Amino acid sequence: MKRWLGSLVAVSLVATLAVGCGGNKDKDKGTAKGDFSVGLVTDTGGLNDESFNQSANMGVQKAKNDLKVDVKAQESKKDEDYVPNLTRFAKDKRNLIWGIGFKFDKAIPEVAEKFKDSKFAIVDSNLGGKIPSNVVAVTFKDEEGSFLAGVAAGLTTKSNQVGFIGGMSSPTIKKFEAGFTAGVKQANPKATVKVVYAESFSDATKGRSLAKSLYDGGADVVYHAAGGVGKGLFDEVKSRQAGKYWAIGVDMDQSRLAPEHTLTSMVKRVDVATFEITKQAKEGTLKLGTEVNFGLKDDGVGLSKNSKISPEVMKQVEEFKQKIIKGEITVPSK
Repeated sequence: MKRWLGSLVAVSLVATLAVGCGGNKDKDKGTAKGDFSVGLVTDTGGLNDESFNQSANMGVQKAKNDLKVDVKAQESKKDEDYVPNLTRFAKDKRNLIWGIGFKFDKAIPEVAEKFKDSKFAIVDSNLGGKIPSNVVAVTFKDEEGSFLAGVAAGLTTKSNQVGFIGGMSSPTIKKFEAGFTAGVKQANPKATVKVVYAESFSDATKGRSLAKSLYDGGADVVYHAAGGVGKGLFDEVKSRQAGKYWAIGVDMDQSRLAPEHTLTSMVKRVDVATFEITKQAKEGTLKLGTEVNFGLKDDGVGLSKNSKISPEVMKQVEEFKQKIIKGEITVPSK
């Protein structure tokens, strides 16, 4: 893992967000000899969730541009779409097929078993440690990046009340919650964290309703780990006084959704991971049947550079970051 993780920092994040394919007229019938093709299947959040799926797509679109890879992306409208969508790409003989999100933890092994000559990659699940020989699992130390978001929230709040909005209640999202709560408490023992779950990754209306209840209840900083649900958080915070109410984004820099109200974003380098794994697959160096896990030490997670965190708070955030990297602080994941 360390052999390639060090290269992640250097990879440019410039990528087109347009979903498309190369000019290969035979792409729907299979892959022409000598070409390399990728299929990406989103979870129900969709390609334009301003979060996890969009970031993953940025990576494969960069591979399309930089590596001349043929790319197709398919949105899943419901959980039952995962297996058919993965199967379609396997039948198309795509060289690498991505399942974006832990919700593919049953679909990926099922389809990988049926198409043993195909290569698959899943983001945000190690499949319980039972990774098929034709699959690579990409995971992140979400709790570490969320801890820093918690430090920023704990030191910024004036009401000593902050909120957390989760998407689907699951071990993966619980890592965000656990890290964030630990960071808030470490930085500000007087602060309390109210946690709510949308049980969705796409219901922005539910996200706004939950955000409203948190702000009305006294919270002045709210962090989300909820995919497309988070759009509702930004819609709500924009309706409130700038400089008093804050939102914290996730997965990618989400400041453009509410420029004057976004304190920071917990950036998860999914785009870099999808690009690098795709690159290795094309070069024939990808190690299948393994898990790739990275966090602050590998620059795999962290806070966005575009933020409104005060210099005084940012200094303390950086101090906590170094303590985590040095092993002086172990961030809980549960």
